[in-house]
Amino acid sequence: MDAAHQELATEDEYLARERGSEDKHEYVNGRIVAMAGASTRHTLIAGNIQGALRGLLRGKPCLALGSDQRVHIAETRLYTYPDVTVVCGPAKYHSRDPLSLTNPLLLVEVLSDSTELYDRGAKFAHYRRLPSLQEILLVAQAERRVELYRRIEHPEWLFTERVGEGAVTLSSLGVDLSLAEIYDKVELLDSAQ
Repeated sequence: MDAAHQELATEDEYLARERGSEDKHEYVNGRIVAMAGASTRHTLIAGNIQGALRGLLRGKPCLALGSDQRVHIAETRLYTYPDVTVVCGPAKYHSRDPLSLTNPLLLVEVLSDSTELYDRGAKFAHYRRLPSLQEILLVAQAERRVELYRRIEHPEWLFTERVGEGAVTLSSLGVDLSLAEIYDKVELLDSAQ
């Protein structure tokens, strides 16, 4: 997070600004931080995950939401936009902001060179403070590799990795998400470069 793209603000100032902004910003430790745009590969992978989850969750009381869904972690005061957010049952929102979801079950981040350290480090630590959160999925762009972190008991998390083929079992949702679905048509981007 580049200091040139940050400014100090109160939580209320952030929320007011975000309501009127066409661009997305995170609110981290009292600072408004501009979010960078995503690459075509990043957008495709995140869209594949959201689409696959929508299909897998058909008939269940769950929603798979894209990167425009803001999530709030009350304990750390973070406001952020995960690449994919899944909520099951009634969605709950911040008392002062009806657009900030507070009870996701699963969060997905597609890793990029510019955000991987943050996604694995500080942001990952924020996510783990969400009481409702059961699973975090980190998805590589440069290779077919996903990392699943499943809450087994507070504060313990179980790590599972899938590389190449196969599927990752999302126990919180009762579904298997295949790497073939996650990386569908990514090879079309490789041949165009």
